Amino acid sequence: MLSAIAVIPSTPVLVPELAGEAAAELTDLREAVFAAASELPQQWLAIGVGATDAAIGAQATGTFAGYGIDLAVGLSPEAHIVQDLPLCALMTAWVRLQAQPAARAEVHVLARDTDGDDAKRRGARLRTRADDADVPVGVLVVADGATTLTPPAPGGHDPSSVAVQAALDDALAAADLAALADLPSSISGRAAWHALAGLVGAAPRSTTELYRGAPYGVGYFAGVWYP
Repeated sequence: MLSAIAVIPSTPVLVPELAGEAAAELTDLREAVFAAASELPQQWLAIGVGATDAAIGAQATGTFAGYGIDLAVGLSPEAHIVQDLPLCALMTAWVRLQAQPAARAEVHVLARDTDGDDAKRRGARLRTRADDADVPVGVLVVADGATTLTPPAPGGHDPSSVAVQAALDDALAAADLAALADLPSSISGRAAWHALAGLVGAAPRSTTELYRGAPYGVGYFAGVWYP
C-alpha cells in the first residue's frame, strides 16, 4: 500500500561534488530533500520527467559524468546494470544513497510533452500498483518548477513566471490537486506534477512543506504528502 509521497527537485546542484563552492549555499535545500526521502519506506516508485518515456528498474546504475563528475549511483544496494540514466533517475539514485541506502527504487520517466490527461492516467496506474503491493510503498516525485524566474535563470527571464511558480508552490504545500492538474507548459516538471495529481486522486490527509525557493532562477520545492 502507498504510505507516503516525497516531493523533491530534479537538479544536479544538490550533489556537493557537482556544486563545488556553491554547495554550502544549498545546505537547507539538501537537508530538506533528505528529510523528505527519509519519510518513505524502503520500496520506492519514482516519477520524473525526461526527453522520452522510460521505466527503469532497481538494478540500474549510472553516473553523473555527463554533468562533470564521474560519480556512480545505483537505484538499489544490488544495482549492477550500467545504463545512461536521465537526470531524474540519477537524482533518485543519489538521494536514495544519502537518505536511505537500503531502499530500492523503480523510476518512471514521462516525456516532457506528455499530455496532461495521459500523465494523470499513468499516475493512477502507479497508485494501483502501490496499493496492490504486499509491502509499504513510497512515491518519490523528482521535478522542478519554472526555469525563468530571474535574469540568470537557465530558461531566460520571464517575470510572469514568478506568479506561476508561487501558485505551484502553494499547490504543492496544500495538495491542491486541481491546480496541479492544470499547469502551464512553462513548468519544466509539468508532466510529473500531472502524474502526481492522478496518483493521489483525492486530497491527502496531511502535507508537510520543507522547502520552497529559487536559488538559481529555477523553482524548487521539497515536502511530504501522507495519503
